[in-house]
Amino acid sequence: MRKISEECGVFGIWSPERKPLPFMAYYALLALQHRGQEASGIALNDDGIIRYHKGLGMVDRVFNREELEKLGEGQIVVAHNRYSTTGMPIPNNAQPIVVRHSKGNMALCHNGNLVNTYQLRTALENEGCIFHSTTDTEVIAYLITKERLHCGSIEEAVAGMAAKIEGAYSLVVMSPTKLIAMRDPHGFRPLCYGVMEDGSVVVASESCALDAVGATFIRDVKPGEMIVIDGNGIRSDERYCGKTETSHCIFEYIYFARPDSVLDGISVHHARIEFGKYLAKDHPVDADVVVGVPDSGLDAALGYSMESGIPYGIGLLKNKYIGRTFIAPGQEEREKLVRIKLNPIAETVRGKRVVLVDDSIVRGTTSKRIVRLVREAGAKEVHMRISAPPFQNPCYYGTDIDSREHLIACQHSVEETAKIIGADSLGYMDLGHALEVVQRNCPGRGYCTACFSGNYPTEVPPEGAKSRFEEKIRKEKS
Repeated sequence: MRKISEECGVFGIWSPERKPLPFMAYYALLALQHRGQEASGIALNDDGIIRYHKGLGMVDRVFNREELEKLGEGQIVVAHNRYSTTGMPIPNNAQPIVVRHSKGNMALCHNGNLVNTYQLRTALENEGCIFHSTTDTEVIAYLITKERLHCGSIEEAVAGMAAKIEGAYSLVVMSPTKLIAMRDPHGFRPLCYGVMEDGSVVVASESCALDAVGATFIRDVKPGEMIVIDGNGIRSDERYCGKTETSHCIFEYIYFARPDSVLDGISVHHARIEFGKYLAKDHPVDADVVVGVPDSGLDAALGYSMESGIPYGIGLLKNKYIGRTFIAPGQEEREKLVRIKLNPIAETVRGKRVVLVDDSIVRGTTSKRIVRLVREAGAKEVHMRISAPPFQNPCYYGTDIDSREHLIACQHSVEETAKIIGADSLGYMDLGHALEVVQRNCPGRGYCTACFSGNYPTEVPPEGAKSRFEEKIRKEKS
């Protein structure tokens, strides 16, 4: 069980003129690196001819100047950073997925998870479709291709596909002449667009990617909305809007998104400070310094300090060249990464009572190691505060928490968990207060809290459906 599996990041740009767009996509993927560190890819459309490059690893390992120049110039590009929520970490699962067929080439990038993948893929296989990956994204690509064979346009094919899938999806789709962005009716995963001075239109998972390429943010894509961009401008199709209540993932604000992003009108940085303030109100403690665990615990720690009046200090230094600990494939490797990823600043914590603020606890292994680091640096007391409620349930919408078995909050009380991780006390964010923070900024909007509350906004897939394709491949290899 990893600490938390990251989300994917999608990006697309339509330009009125041929340009070396892969370089722009590269900058955007760097800005979205936090959403996926397993694989990266870029596909360029040059007058209907699609060239692409993708591979396993972080952006700067998959791409260099030579690879970007080799892709050349064009008018449309789509790009993707991946972390596997469905599908194994193999090269075939890297995106974009490129499809060549009689109605024109297509490239597709997807962030999210479908809940009816197993049924859809089984039906497609029975019709003779041959799959090269274990991702639900390839299911989406096949469905669009099937629809396109009897539709008059790519956007109608995408709309037809959307009627068949259920779950979380933020998509960017590239055809020979169009860039299409679509978000599921629940709005689980973020998606926004902006424009550049030369008239280029940019679509991205987060607004920080628009900033990275110099685009001006226009607005978020509405839940259920499809946006079509081509030489005729920007068109919005809202046929699926309002079909269900919105269910934005609240964990995006707690952990996934970059603090400098604005998701659906809410500043991530501001939300995390507010989370920290509520932590201080709900779980006060006599202490000397508040320390945040880099990176996503820093803003909440600042909020805790502001509310409690306890000084904020930099007590842990992160090696910025090391990825998030859950990216490592095995537990032993993750343990090694924790040791080299974070280093305590002894002057901040020595002889002091420390409030240590982090974003989440999944199985407790990483938290235990961090508490130990702070104690070894001389802290007299360590009081752990978590800016997320306890994880109690699997997620089927893009967060790779697929079993209650290893969730420490399902097996132990708060007091028992504090003892296991070596903390003097432990306090979690109250779910009601977390909802209050986001709903205060956007009244009336719904949020998905299933991983905390067990209230799922869709039907959940059958037991084991997320891993059956991986199991099938393993059996075939053996």
